[in-house]
Order: sequence, then structure tokens, then C-alpha cells
Amino acid sequence: MNIIAMIPARLEATRFPRKLMQDLGGKTVILRTYEATKNTNLFDEVYVVTDSQIIFDEITKNNGEAIMSKENHQSGSDRIAEAIQDIDADIVVNVQGDEPFTDEQSLCDLLSVFVDDEEEKIDIASLMFSISNSDEINNPNNVKVVIDNDDFAMYFSRSPIPFPRDKQLATYFKHIGIYAFKKEVLLNVTSLPVNVLEQTEKLEQLRFLANGINIKMVKTTHQSIGIDTPEDLEKARKLM
Repeated sequence: MNIIAMIPARLEATRFPRKLMQDLGGKTVILRTYEATKNTNLFDEVYVVTDSQIIFDEITKNNGEAIMSKENHQSGSDRIAEAIQDIDADIVVNVQGDEPFTDEQSLCDLLSVFVDDEEEKIDIASLMFSISNSDEINNPNNVKVVIDNDDFAMYFSRSPIPFPRDKQLATYFKHIGIYAFKKEVLLNVTSLPVNVLEQTEKLEQLRFLANGINIKMVKTTHQSIGIDTPEDLEKARKLM
């Protein structure tokens, strides 16, 4: 099985412009993410896919592999789909550029579900971990996911889901925005039109669910820090 990792990287993020070029322990966020992904030794190839010459140069000058996007894209998955058209791969892992604490065991667990999928029910796999802190639960930058009895995603939201009518029963999972796609599934879903759910919550995975794509959620205890705000960057610096 040929497995590659693609790291979509946009310079001018809406909530925190140029966050990927911010310093994190002496290296930029995007370089930290690239090196952490590469150092797992789980992938045949690792690429950063970007629309920015600045990010492209940052990776290549540090002996990394980068691909320049030819078109503008609304999501990271769309950017990756353009880049992989002529790349040989069975599984394509989308590692977010703002996830510098990429964890080897979590990625290993993520990839293992495809090996065990004898009935081939899994189109996409992604990660989640349990959260209980009310600030984390109510933070719209933390995407929550609800799952069925077989750990397939039912819905993702920036709102707290499920609604805690009885707080003693509520269990929350935070979604980590790392996806493992079958290549043909990725090319298919990124050709589908954006729907109202995706537009409303600004979550591309809602387009996948709305079109019957099965997303297997894999539980992890590794609480990665995604850098969406300057406050997240400060947390990351303390963790470093």
C-alpha cells in the first residue's frame, strides 16, 4: 500500500494571517509540522502543498518537498486533490499545516483501520479525542463530532454537540483535522459542489457526509494543539 502525506498550507488564513510562518521554538509552524510528519516514517512521501511562494521557499530551503498550487481553493482537501492527480498513491493523508504536534502513534492508529477494513466500508478516516473542559467544549474553533455505534461520524459542528440536556450523560469528542483518504474518494468528494451545511459551519467534512461518504473516527489520547489563534500559538510555545 502506497501512503503519502500532503500538508495544505495557505499563508493568509482568515482568523490568524501568516500563522504558519510564526516562530515556534526557533522554527516556523509549517516547518515544525512538516518535520513532525516526516519523522513518523509512516509515509512513502511527504509534501507541503501551498499557494504561497514564501511557504514554498521555507520548506524547500530546509530540504523539504513542496508543490505550488496552480489554482485558488476553498479547502485544504481541494488543494491536495489538484496536487495528487498524477501522483501514485493508495492512501492520501491530509495533515493540517497548523498541527505541529503531529503524533506518530495517532497516525499509525489512523492508517491501521484501512488494513482491518475487510468489507471496505471506510472511505475516509479521521481522529478525535475526548474533552470535558467547558471552555474547550464551547469554543467554536474546536470542532466537535458525534459518532454512531461503529465510530462512524454522524455530524460535525462548531457548536457543543450533543446538546447537554442532562449534563451527566454528555460526552464530547474534539475533531483533529487530520484525514486519511482513499485516493479515488478524495478526487470524487472534491469534485462535489459545496452544500449549505459546509457554507454554514465552514467545515468541508459536512460536504462529505451529505453525499454519503463514510468517515471512520479513530479515538486518540494525544491532545494535539491546532494553531487557529494567537492564543493557540502561545499554548504551543509553552508546550514546546
